[in-house]
Order: sequence, then C-alpha cells, then structure tokens
Amino acid sequence: MKPIYIGLLGLGTVGSGVVKIIKDHQDKIMHQVGCPVEIKKILVQDLKKTRSVLVENNLLTTNPKEILNDSEIDVVIEVMGGVKDTKGFLLEALRQGKHVVTANKDLMATHGSELLNVSSLNGCDLFYEASVAGGIPILRGLVDGLASDRITKMMGIVNGTTNYILTKMSKEGRAYEEVLKEAQDLGFAESDPTSDVEGLDSARKMAILATLGFSMNIALEDVLVNGISGVTEEDLHYGNQLGYTMKLIGYAHRQGEKVEVSVQPTFLANHHPLASVQNEYNAVYVYGEAVGETMFYGPGAGSLPTATAVVSDLVGVIKNLRLGVNGRSAVTPQFSKCLKNADEKFSKYFLRLHVQDEVGVFSDITSTFANFGVSFEKILQLPVEKNKIAEIVLVTHTASLNSYEKILNSLRDKKTIKEIKSSYKVEGNS
Repeated sequence: MKPIYIGLLGLGTVGSGVVKIIKDHQDKIMHQVGCPVEIKKILVQDLKKTRSVLVENNLLTTNPKEILNDSEIDVVIEVMGGVKDTKGFLLEALRQGKHVVTANKDLMATHGSELLNVSSLNGCDLFYEASVAGGIPILRGLVDGLASDRITKMMGIVNGTTNYILTKMSKEGRAYEEVLKEAQDLGFAESDPTSDVEGLDSARKMAILATLGFSMNIALEDVLVNGISGVTEEDLHYGNQLGYTMKLIGYAHRQGEKVEVSVQPTFLANHHPLASVQNEYNAVYVYGEAVGETMFYGPGAGSLPTATAVVSDLVGVIKNLRLGVNGRSAVTPQFSKCLKNADEKFSKYFLRLHVQDEVGVFSDITSTFANFGVSFEKILQLPVEKNKIAEIVLVTHTASLNSYEKILNSLRDKKTIKEIKSSYKVEGNS
C-alpha cells in the first residue's frame, strides 16, 4: 500500500515530538487513515546538531526545495516558527498542491486569510489546530463540535508562561521579576519573554479564535492588549482579600453584529472555573447560544501535547485526501468586521489609589464616580505609613469602558489623588 509522504519543516521541540508520535503511533495512525505515513525529508538549520529524537541522516536537509519541489511529498508540516521565510515556504507548498499543517500562531494571526485563500484556490487543506492552545483541540471544537451553534463569548488562559508566573506570585507571594527568572530557568519562558508577558502571544491566539468563532476577519491590531509586567504582589494580595484571582485573560465577545477582543490581566471571582487553572496549563471557556457554557482544558504547550494536535491535523488531511475532499473545509467568513466602541464595552473594574489622608477625599471620589453613573461593589481603605497617605481599593459595579476612562482622567486631575497604583478588569461575582 502506497504511503503518504510528509515533509517536515523544523526539528525543534515540537518537530521532535511529531517525529516521535508518527513513529510510535504508526499502528494507530494506519488504522485511522488506511495507509502508512512516512516522513521523507526534514528541513533543519544544522545537520550535525545533537537531537532528542533519533533520525536517519539521509532524512535531513538544509535546502527547503528538497521538500517543496518533491512531487512525492503530499503534506508539509511546519513547526519551524518565524513569519517572513515561513510564509514563503507555505505559499510555495500550497501552490505546488501540497497540503499544509502548521503550529505557527504568529503566521496565522497575521497572514492566515491569505494562506487560507491560496489553499482553497489550489484545492489544498491548511490546518492549524496547534497554533492556539497546544494540545487542546479548541479550533476543532469550534469548527466541528460547535458548528451548528452561534458563539457569543470566548474567554480563557491561552499562554502558559504568564499563567505560571501569576500562579507563583499569587500562591507564594513572590515578586514578578523573581518568578519570571524561575520560569526562564525551567524553560517555561523565553530569554526574551516580551511576547508572552506583554500579551502579544495571547493576542495572536485570540485573533485566530475570534476569527473562527465569530466567522469574522479579526486582525491582530483589532485586539486590545495589556500584559502582566506591571502586576505587583500588592495587587494580588488585595484581590485575594476581595475574593479574586488574577489571570491574563483573552476575551472575545459578540453582541448582535458587534464584537470586542482583548487580552489583559483580569481579576476572576475565586469560584470561576478559570481561576483554578494553575501553572503552565491553558483553558478556554466558550459560550454558545444553544450549548450554553463549555470549557476546554489541558496543556497549552510542550513537545508531545503540541505534536499531538499537529499529527491529529495530519490525520484529518489524509482522511480528506482519501475521500477526495481536500480544500473544501475552509469557510469564508460570514460577517463583515464590526468592532464595539468604548460605549459598548462593559465590565466591572478593580482600582487601587493612593490618596491624601484627610477628611472629604473619599466623598470626593464617590461623587466623581456618581457623576458618571458608576457605583461601588466593594471597598477597602487602609493607611500607608508615610506622608499621610491612605490606600483605597475599589471594585465597581458594571460600567462602560468610556465612563470608566473618563473617571480615571478626572481622578488624575485631582490634587488629593497622589497616584493611581493599578487598574484591572473584573469578571464574575466573588
């Protein structure tokens, strides 16, 4: 029986996992697709590098054309990362009639529409399950499992590095810089952690999720992004006192024809299911009009979890190949993009202030909030042992983003407000 031949771009952490799974699970894969699956060639940067998986030398190449121009290779799996060169490789593969499986969130968030269009024009599949949440089958869940439903909201933890950092800061009372260093030493965080800790990695994933979930072309620049580098132990301590746990939350909400997508540090009520997701684990909550609430939970990264999603996509491609239906799964977005404005975005907010410790200050703050129709759900007031400063921690009732931003601007203009220490979105009732 003729095998399906694979070209693999990249043999790092995920690529090694792909090789291992295809070898170790060959009987399972053959049972699924009805034929052998073989890796014919692997693109690497260094032929002599020591690797975590045993690979015959004749499979390795530094020349991408040995994969892209090989007519026997049916599917190209891309796990090398990067955008510019990688995009060129995948476009060439699709134009050569090869199906593509990728784990590249950066590429799919910025050029996904173009790649999907080219794949459709050439009758090819382009699958990218592993680009969002590692081993969690969230994209397949949206596209297949919830295909008949209307998705109204998706929110979740889609970055393991930031969740590890916030978990350690919350549970152990440690400083951000200290925990970040530990995460780097353990391999959870990159030497340059900017993409993770500033929310860019999560934003790319939320753009992909929102595009699929809402059937609307959501671009990376449509996502409001704030990271966790400014979160302090004091913020987490006060949040805990009020019944909240901090997580970096990706949030996508559709109301009528309008949507909002954001990534920002968020206080979750302690009983919220996402509040219990710890360390490097990911979870995504999906709300559908018919199904109600569903939650996808699991490892968001790592060699074998991510490789599992990649090989599952490969199985899907081969099944389509044997049925002769490749290139028909891509669905053009149903709706034109329509983003909410600040008057249409609603949330509760956590606000921490340092104020002059004198009579009338709190009354003045209350009046400022009342002028914009915003009331308080919770209040903490504590003295600070220097310069007659008091610390006030507030959680508001639901308010529009527009009203809340006007309140912050008004507070900044008051001489009795020494500093706005922090401000975060709040989800759920504690």
